[in-house]
Amino acid sequence: MRATCSLIRREFAAYFTGPIGYVALFGFLVLNGLLFWLVVGLLTEKGPRGIEYPMQVMLGGAENPQDVLVAGVLFWGLFPAVTGIITSRLIAEERGTGTLESLLTAPIRDWQVVFAKFVACFAFYLLLWSTTLVYIPVLADLKADWQGNVTLFAAMLVVGILFIGMAKLGFWFALNGRLVLLLGVSGVALAAAGGYLHATYDARHLVHLTWNIDARPILTSYLGMVLAGAMFLALGLLVSSWVKSQLVAWMLSLLLGLGFVLPAALRWQVDSGSDWDALVYYLSVPEHFRRDFTRGVIDTRPLVLYVTVTLCCLYLTVRSLEARRLR
Repeated sequence: MRATCSLIRREFAAYFTGPIGYVALFGFLVLNGLLFWLVVGLLTEKGPRGIEYPMQVMLGGAENPQDVLVAGVLFWGLFPAVTGIITSRLIAEERGTGTLESLLTAPIRDWQVVFAKFVACFAFYLLLWSTTLVYIPVLADLKADWQGNVTLFAAMLVVGILFIGMAKLGFWFALNGRLVLLLGVSGVALAAAGGYLHATYDARHLVHLTWNIDARPILTSYLGMVLAGAMFLALGLLVSSWVKSQLVAWMLSLLLGLGFVLPAALRWQVDSGSDWDALVYYLSVPEHFRRDFTRGVIDTRPLVLYVTVTLCCLYLTVRSLEARRLR
């Protein structure tokens, strides 16, 4: 597994040594920033117009037709484009530069290559979504009652854990050994001291949180986005194994991704409760979020779809590399 871990590190670091990662990050931040601005406007709206589920608008699934036009097109029209940017270079770049043959002749199996590239792009995808965690206090109307006399000890604990995490990342990316060791030792010392003093000084909670808006829709929405994102990324990785051009890979990923988005536009054309409505719901990712995830409901049918398509695409990607090896 050492070769797999090295490949994961290389692929993940490549997002920060080239323009693709920064383009994806910039587009994602602008997209979610606009949607957050729309949600805040609806939360503070006076009169009968407002919002019941903030995450519904954040993920492009509002009930109001005007909000659907803005949020739905803005989010789900660009979401496949962002995931396509993340995956477009993974194998297509290797084929275009001629380094794929060297990789396939290395002492590493095809499934390990696919696994490493998928883990790297999935980790970058999670990094993108981690930037939206700053919106949660507003989306849930979070109120915090701090216990000031234990804040110092808790801060020591948090800083210590942060140092340990930085040391882990430094070891992962093979940074200066002394710096990594210093961060690790300092982190362990601060975390141990802060945890001990906090536990012995006062048994009260550091902070008492009050959620004035139900937090379950936020949790289920993030769960859905993690699994749906894995499906779109696996689809883009498969497309990237077919072509040499990153631009062509991105365009094909976008088109295939829209195949799971555009059926949502048919929900006004079919009768509710009919077989066609059930089919549209099953294939339409935006409908999964509009009806279930953003309302705090977990439906196993979308989960089965996401996992099945992800595993199928990864399997086909492995077979695609095997077929190229046999040429």
